[in-house]
Amino acid sequence: MDAKAAPKVRATLEDVAQEAQVSLATADRAVNKRPGVRAATVAKVNEAVRRLGYRPDPSAAKLARARLRRVAFLLPAGANRFVGLLSEQIQANAEWMHDQRIHADVLAVNVFNPVELAKALLAQVGQRDAVVVMALDHPVVRSAIDQLTQAGTVVITLVSDVPSSTRQHYVGINNTAAGRTAATLIGRFVGRHPAKVAIILGSLSLRDHAERYFGFNQVMAQEHPHLTVLPPLEGQDDAARNEALTTQLFALHPDLAAIYSVGAGNGGISTALCSLGRAQDTVFVGHELTPAARADLLNGTMDAVINQDAGHEIRSALRLALAQWSQEPVIADQERIRIDIYLKDNLP
Repeated sequence: MDAKAAPKVRATLEDVAQEAQVSLATADRAVNKRPGVRAATVAKVNEAVRRLGYRPDPSAAKLARARLRRVAFLLPAGANRFVGLLSEQIQANAEWMHDQRIHADVLAVNVFNPVELAKALLAQVGQRDAVVVMALDHPVVRSAIDQLTQAGTVVITLVSDVPSSTRQHYVGINNTAAGRTAATLIGRFVGRHPAKVAIILGSLSLRDHAERYFGFNQVMAQEHPHLTVLPPLEGQDDAARNEALTTQLFALHPDLAAIYSVGAGNGGISTALCSLGRAQDTVFVGHELTPAARADLLNGTMDAVINQDAGHEIRSALRLALAQWSQEPVIADQERIRIDIYLKDNLP
C-alpha cells in the first residue's frame, strides 16, 4: 500500500527571497510592486513567485497582528499648528491602535536640517517596526530611509515625500496640484489688472513646498502673465519670521496685491497684515484649516485655505503600515488624500 503523499507546504516570502537570491526586504518590495527595485531583480522575484506558487497567506496577516508593533512618528519640532493637529489625531486613534496591537511615539525633529533628520531616522533602526516621517528630500535623508527599509522597517512619508527613496508609501495631497489651485484662486481674486504677488514658504528643500511653488508658477506664467511673482522668501514655517518677512515685503513693495503662504506660520503673516492695515485689501491664500486660519477666514484676513485632512492622513498611514506588515492589499481610493478648498462661506 502506497504511503500517503505529504501535504504540500505553502511557500513563504522568505522562500521567494531565497529562491531569487535577494534579501527579504527586496523580495517584499518587488512582490508588492513598490519602487526602488531594478527591473532585472523584479523579474527574478516574479519568476521565483511563479516557480514556487507563492501567494500571501491570510492567516499570516492575522498572526502579524498578534505581537506589539512599535511606530515612530517623526514630526517637525516647533509651534507648527498643523503638526499639532497631526499629533492630536495620533492621540485620537490611540484606542484603535491598542486594538491593533500598535504602540506609537511622536518624536519632534528639526526637519529643516537634513543631518539631524537623518540621525533621528537612523536611530530607529532595530527599534521600530514602522516610521512615519514628514521628510526633507535630501541625499542623507534618502540614504537613512533606504537603510531603515533594508533593515526591515516600514517607512511612510507624510505630507512631504522622498520619492527616490525606498519608502513604502507616501501619504499626502498632490502638492503640485495644490500650488496650481492657489495660483488659480489668487489670479481670480486679484483680477486682470497688473499687480505683484509674494510667496512665503518654509523651505524649498521640503518637497511639498517645492512642488507647490512649481505648480503655482506654472499657472501664473500660463494664465496670469499680468501678475508679477516676486522671488520666494523662506520663513522656516516660523510665525515670527513670517511676520518680519511680511513687514519687509510691504516696505519694499507698498503696492503688493497678494500673498501665497506655501507652508505654516500663517499667524505671523496675519499679524503683520493687521498691524499694517492691509488685512482687507491684500489677497491672502494659505494652507491648512487650523483654528487660527478659520478665524482669519471669518474676519476677512484670509481669502482661502487649501486643506488636507490631518485625521485621514494619520489613519491612512497606520492602515498602510498594518497592510505592509500583514501583506494585505491596499485600497487606493480609501487612502487618497483630497485637496479641500475653504472660504468663509463653506467652513465645516
